Amino acid sequence: MPGETELSRIGISLPKNLLDKFDEILTLRGYSSRSEGIRDSIRSYITHYQWISDVKGERQGVITMVYEHDQRGLLQTLTEIQHQYASSIQASLHSHVTHNKCLEVILIRGDG
Repeated sequence: MPGETELSRIGISLPKNLLDKFDEILTLRGYSSRSEGIRDSIRSYITHYQWISDVKGERQGVITMVYEHDQRGLLQTLTEIQHQYASSIQASLHSHVTHNKCLEVILIRGDG
């Protein structure tokens, strides 16, 4: 990003488990420091936020889920959500992938 030559020092407080997960990812991705990883994360957040903020007008999308149908209450919850957003749902497809796994594909449309 332009104008990144001058660095500012900040301090942050994070839950230990969040920092541990972040450190694992930094190691896997080969970052040389936490600062480098945090800078990349902030850049990514800014880019995503700007992209989402620019979404206007009607949009189409697909929601794809794979789940185990025998989880207690899951089917009822999914059905309730689909009924709640029925005006945005164009179509849905349900497929039995294995004995206990299902694939659900939902086509959606709405304003951005």
